[in-house]
Amino acid sequence: MHIDTLKNLAIDALEELKARDITQLDVAKLTEVTDLMLIASGTSTRHVSALAQNLVEKAKASGLHPRGVEGGDNADWVLVDLGDIVVHIMLPEARALYDLERLWADLPSDAGAVSESLKQFEERATMS
Repeated sequence: MHIDTLKNLAIDALEELKARDITQLDVAKLTEVTDLMLIASGTSTRHVSALAQNLVEKAKASGLHPRGVEGGDNADWVLVDLGDIVVHIMLPEARALYDLERLWADLPSDAGAVSESLKQFEERATMS
């Protein structure tokens, strides 16, 4: 599936259940794991779970099987891996704490510095 089609499918699935503050980050030059990240907020753990489930259902209906889903019921953060796009659905508190938008925006483009920045992020995440 073309990345623009996949992005539109994901955004439509999130908007259908009223996800808030949908942001897209082009990370293709920063990592080989994925090309695009979408970050969206839900209003409660139930809403976060419902948004993720709707996204998975819409992807499957289009013939795409997500590579993985991390988090789930009663989670403040669910990650849906669609391959070229990784979708983070978070409660506003978790989104503010991990601040993925700033993390990815601040990453340098060379691999050694990226590795060091990710190490610092992991250290910060384990302290909270």
